[in-house]
Order: sequence, then C-alpha cells, then structure tokens
Amino acid sequence: MEIEKVIKQNTKFRSSHEKAAVNLIYTSSWFKDLQNALFKDHSILPQHYNVLRILRGKHPEPVSPGTIKEVMLEKNNDVTRLLDKLVTKGLVKRQLCPVNRRKMDINVTDKGIRLLQELDEPMKKHLAEMKKKLTEKEAEQLSQLLDKMRG
Repeated sequence: MEIEKVIKQNTKFRSSHEKAAVNLIYTSSWFKDLQNALFKDHSILPQHYNVLRILRGKHPEPVSPGTIKEVMLEKNNDVTRLLDKLVTKGLVKRQLCPVNRRKMDINVTDKGIRLLQELDEPMKKHLAEMKKKLTEKEAEQLSQLLDKMRG
C-alpha cells in the first residue's frame, strides 16, 4: 500500500525525497514492530538479538564491548546496559581478558546459542514474507539504493 494511504495523508509530498524519507522511517518502524513481537516472547529486544548474533558470528572467540558497539546496527545503544541484561539472563558471559586485564571479553553462552537457534526459524519466516513481496533483483536494488543514500 502506498505510504500516503498508510499514513492517511491527503496532500502530496513536497518532493520525492521527502516521500522517500517518510517511507523509509515508516517502514523501518514497521519492521522493528514485527521483530519486537517475535522477541517479546523471549524477553529480549532487537538490540539484544543484534548483540547475540554478533557474538555467535565470532564464536568461540571473545569480543570486546567496543567491537560490539562498532558493528551494532543501532549505534546509540548503551552496550554495557545491553550486556548486563544478557549476562543476567545467562545468554552471554563476561570476563576479564587474560592478556589485557583492562579489557573485557564477551562470549555467547550455550543458552544464548540455543535461543538464537530458536529464533532462526521465525526470522526465516520474516524473510520468506519479504521474498513474496520483493524479487531477488528488487531486494538487491533496494539494498544498493540504501547503501547509496548513506554515501
């Protein structure tokens, strides 16, 4: 459905760029809402999921909080607070680096890996829904346009 209809806008956008910006913000929020619903059942946020995926990608190597922050999708998050919650839930393990005692090493736990495996299937279903709406070529084009927009 066109963005004007979704947001019940009666007037035209001032420009195609304004329309694209509103559409991007709306669609991003819509996608986050889908993820929030999925993660709610597991008492985690999309940011927690992002951290867990980062750690799984490096597993079994430890990752520093600085490295996690550097590659997170949402840069404005308080990584320490996110890690605290994941440690409390037993999904990640935090320990002093044996080589540099001023540095923390973060690892995903077996429980964290099991949670990610549980979430893999529902996430595949989200992507399958996207595949019904966008061809492979369209998805690649969208990705290229988003890359281009960020410069």
